[in-house]
Amino acid sequence: MTSEEKKVILASSAGTIFEWYDFYLYGSLASIIGAQFFTAFPEATRNVFALLAFAAGFLVRPFGALVFGSLGDIIGRKYTFLATILIMGFSTFLVGLLPGYASWGIAAPIILIVLRMLQGLALGGEYGGAAVYVAEHAPQGQRGYFTAFIQTTATLGLLLSLVVILMVTSYVNANYPAVPQLGLDGQPLLDATGAQVMLEPFRAWGWRIPFLGSVFLLLISLYIRLQMNESPAFKKMKEEGAQSKAPLKEAFGNWRNGKIALIALFGLTAGQAVVWYSGQFYALFFIQNVVKVDQFSANVFVAWSLILGTAGFIFFGSLSDRIGRKPIILGGCALAAATYMWVFPMLTSVANPALAAAQETPVTVTAAPDDCSFQFNPVGTAQFNNSCDVLKAALSRSSVNVQQTVDAPAGTVASVQVGETTVQAYDGNVLTGDALAAEKARFTTEINAAITAAGYPLTAADNTTVAKADHFFDIFNAQNISIVLILTYLIVLVTMVYGPIAAQLVELYPTRIRYSGLSLPYHIGNGWFGGLLPATAFAISAQTGNIYAGLWYAIVIAVMTVVIGTLFVPNNSHKKNIFADDGV
Repeated sequence: MTSEEKKVILASSAGTIFEWYDFYLYGSLASIIGAQFFTAFPEATRNVFALLAFAAGFLVRPFGALVFGSLGDIIGRKYTFLATILIMGFSTFLVGLLPGYASWGIAAPIILIVLRMLQGLALGGEYGGAAVYVAEHAPQGQRGYFTAFIQTTATLGLLLSLVVILMVTSYVNANYPAVPQLGLDGQPLLDATGAQVMLEPFRAWGWRIPFLGSVFLLLISLYIRLQMNESPAFKKMKEEGAQSKAPLKEAFGNWRNGKIALIALFGLTAGQAVVWYSGQFYALFFIQNVVKVDQFSANVFVAWSLILGTAGFIFFGSLSDRIGRKPIILGGCALAAATYMWVFPMLTSVANPALAAAQETPVTVTAAPDDCSFQFNPVGTAQFNNSCDVLKAALSRSSVNVQQTVDAPAGTVASVQVGETTVQAYDGNVLTGDALAAEKARFTTEINAAITAAGYPLTAADNTTVAKADHFFDIFNAQNISIVLILTYLIVLVTMVYGPIAAQLVELYPTRIRYSGLSLPYHIGNGWFGGLLPATAFAISAQTGNIYAGLWYAIVIAVMTVVIGTLFVPNNSHKKNIFADDGV
């Protein structure tokens, strides 16, 4: 690379890393933020809310793509960059200042979701601009290699967020006292023994520090972006008066270009998105909330897998310059679909052998079909009080794997057989007052006894088999390094589908509508198909009682992309000249 080419990549990548860092701080801290901002809801609902607030940023990304994509095609790449980074930076800083539910009530989660949506709008304009800007500076035959550096920024932003979280967690918890917890009524929260519940200082307030500290990254990134020059392709197009006056209409208002957007969405970005989020975010959520690895250790394992796997973006981006983008992207989707149902159970058995062994115990739920709800409640108004819902929520919290659900006659109170023990749930819609409290206590005692007898480790402190990292470099034992290697395999799949995709999308559109054209299908794929993956997979698993059932969401979409991409995505786009060829 020449010094000017290096400057282009540095300027684009530095700001984009910062934007991904901001965006993914929330995802890395979703369980903590859920406890802070969705305090009024039950734990299972709270987890879904936290993931949906995370997904809110993804849902609006296509709208950001439309707004900033058209601006990028009309006024230029550079000034659009500056706008997106300012919106992202200030939104992130405000999340760090926002009081929780206990202080501001329902206003707190509403404002949180608004800030997440602003982040999503900014990111919707950021990625397309970075990909186009770098691709339009890249030499012919090296677009995959050059744009692969942009592809690393999402993973590096996630890695940076994890490293900062680990550092702040270690410092805050070592130097500040635990914080006594109060209920929404202002009274002390007590545990089962009558002692006041104490919360680690990081979980109580230290989580805000990474958000507040992002203001320094904002200033650095803003300075770097101010040094950038406009894309030569855009300047040439502007000098020739060839700009599009209505890029959105031109990109999506006719079948010729609209068809390209549909092919890009269903034949490329949808599958790429579910593989990306399964390999990074769902994997992190899975080992924390399902496998029951503590947050610090989970972050250490994922951080190391990112360190080991990130070079794959450059490797596959460069490889795509020689053999094409399409076979690498679709190959990654196919491998993910073929191996997920093998890899995630392996992750459970390695990271928490006691839990994996307990899951071999036969568990059968007997319930009336209409008594079991799909526990996906995005607005927080539904109450899941049916006996089947009560039962499956309790099993899900303990990561109990249900092998079979047997239909019972209408009106039957749901029950579960764990090994040789049968426990009956209760109908929260019928019981009230003392009778309801007594049934809750009875059910909790019986279900805990049954799953404990089956070997399920209910108390984390008593589980000596679960993986644990005492510090960042505590991975050099058989169990921990095996976890890191499994997670690294998932990251390699991510690099296969994501490394070449920026170059592939750039090559689908002419310069005059390139920013708008590629941004929308990319952000629908990643914002909707990918962003909704954690919440959807969680809800599917809770509904079925099978902790791996949620993976079918990713598998089905990945297979769809392989089929559609094979049939309709153009071959050999890596050979085209994006300055001379007008469209596909």
